[in-house]
Amino acid sequence: MNKTESVTNSGLIFNEVLFGLAILAFFVLLAIEKKHPYRVFSLKIAKESFVTNTTAFLVNNVILTVLRASSLFLVAQQFSSYGLLSGLDNGLIKGILAFAFFDLAIYVWHVASHKYELLWRFHKVHHCDKSFNVSTGFRFHVFDLLLEILYKCVFVVVIGVDAYLVLSIEIIELFFIFFHHANIRVPNEEKISKFIITPSLHRTHHSTLRSDHDSNYGIVLAVWDRMFGTRKELVPVNIGLDLIEAENFVQLFSLAFITERKVMKLLSWLPKGKK
Repeated sequence: MNKTESVTNSGLIFNEVLFGLAILAFFVLLAIEKKHPYRVFSLKIAKESFVTNTTAFLVNNVILTVLRASSLFLVAQQFSSYGLLSGLDNGLIKGILAFAFFDLAIYVWHVASHKYELLWRFHKVHHCDKSFNVSTGFRFHVFDLLLEILYKCVFVVVIGVDAYLVLSIEIIELFFIFFHHANIRVPNEEKISKFIITPSLHRTHHSTLRSDHDSNYGIVLAVWDRMFGTRKELVPVNIGLDLIEAENFVQLFSLAFITERKVMKLLSWLPKGKK
């Protein structure tokens, strides 16, 4: 085994360990929020949310596997030696820089997913959950995931990092997605939220009010929302979206093809009752 193969195998083992820890974190957070929830949702809403979200996770992964979406990273890896960080040796400094750039890139993608109607069509599926729990981190439309994968491939090429390093960063981000969606109270959260995205910040991002959920776009680092003026600190009155919701996976998938404008137009045609 040559040195390159040894490094690659070590990276793969490291990624497997990280992924295992992220999944373990999911179940630990799930247990904590069941025992000590920050906010109590009705049994109906909580059950529909968990079943729909986990079904979305399973179906999306089957679809992504069939489409071989992961191969996009392998293709991108062939061009990773031409990017901005390609001249740096793999190590701590390159890892930190890559993580910061990656987190910023996902912040930008997240903002775009709210600002552009084509992307919002798919991203709103994530926001239509009437509950807020760790399984909400699974609630994504498969087209949203596919578009994001393409975007990440561009990142690999532009930044110049190997796919396995991106995969390591993604697993760390996955842990934080579970963390900031958890329906829990975090000790000293006000201080912690100055540095990383916490449940209280992301709970605001899932507010029913558009003026509130168009904020706190960060995934891990809190610096981007501060830098670009998109940070908000408040307790949302309601979670989810007013006009659209989904009680199962089929409805969830279909939501991407129903815009709020169409719903409002249909509602405007209904006769209004006398006051």
